Amino acid sequence: MKSILMAGAAILLLGLAGLAIPVFTTNQTKEVAKLGDVHVEANETQQHVIPPLVAEGAIAVGIVLLVVGAVKR
Repeated sequence: MKSILMAGAAILLLGLAGLAIPVFTTNQTKEVAKLGDVHVEANETQQHVIPPLVAEGAIAVGIVLLVVGAVKR
């Protein structure tokens, strides 16, 4: 039952983080061309948005798992 509590706490924290920081960016380096020893690379920045309903759903699932884990103890 301890694993249910741990999973519930982790999902709850991820949901709270999703509400606190709904937009985050990532950088990816791609190799564009390779000519012998010369490498041409490009940095690509992508912006990701976490919908509020997904974050709220994660919070709800986390709370339910915490309650279920506490009741089964």
